[in-house]
Amino acid sequence: MEIKKIGVVGAGTMGNGIAQVAAQIGCEVVMRDIEDKFVERGLKNIDRFLSKGVEKGKISEQDKSDILGRIKGTTDMADLKDVDYVIEAVIEDLDLKKQVFKELDELCRPEVILATNTSSMSITEIASATKRPDKVCGMHFFNPVPLMRLVEIIRGYATSDETISIATDLAKRMGKVTVEVKKDSPGFIVNRIMIPHMIEAIKIVEEGIASIEDVDIAVKNGLNYPMGPFELMDLTGIDIALFVTDYLYKELNKELKWAAPNLLKTMIRSGRLGRKTGAGWYDYGNK
Repeated sequence: MEIKKIGVVGAGTMGNGIAQVAAQIGCEVVMRDIEDKFVERGLKNIDRFLSKGVEKGKISEQDKSDILGRIKGTTDMADLKDVDYVIEAVIEDLDLKKQVFKELDELCRPEVILATNTSSMSITEIASATKRPDKVCGMHFFNPVPLMRLVEIIRGYATSDETISIATDLAKRMGKVTVEVKKDSPGFIVNRIMIPHMIEAIKIVEEGIASIEDVDIAVKNGLNYPMGPFELMDLTGIDIALFVTDYLYKELNKELKWAAPNLLKTMIRSGRLGRKTGAGWYDYGNK
């Protein structure tokens, strides 16, 4: 199956990153979001990222122009009707994702694979909104998409071997390292391991054992991680950390180890969601 044109649903941080890496391998890309302002912001983020690449000598001005020229922004879902492959990257809301997949199922050609970039939710349940569950899979990229190498390729209950093979090949064309999640389980691999780390880091601060700064320093220098847990939550969004934590708590038998600490909820209530709001565990001033 030749993939020449890719649809990306969602122009946020993950969506525009996925659109960029798809365009970089020569694919035409249709990036769709619900409002023009979101589409424009996504295109500007891609332009900004590519401009840094030009400044560093990694790509030429012509390369940048060619990549941007392959990306079409739109608010009309119908513009995805002739794509060869779709990657959904809307917010982590299961009902919304199912609604998007139902619409895509009715719009796209029967042979088109529909992939979701969900970081933790059930591929099987998302696929249940379609008449092609064998052609639905998870394709979980990591933030920032152009820089992070891993993509988790996740099976739903009915996902075919062919679908997994095509999704894996596409990710590898994008220069990614892939791992296969053979069983549709909440959190997949990375979040299943990472979320308990985040919860314990918050508890350490909540209990007055150490400061946010010292926890991050300890993890970076003691475990050789590139970022500390609080820096990482600020980058990916503290609200996303809570969404994923609550989902894992619900799906994994409500074990206490998955329960969100009160301090995490307080951060959400205060509007400190991380870099995207200018303040999270750390202050960032103007965004």
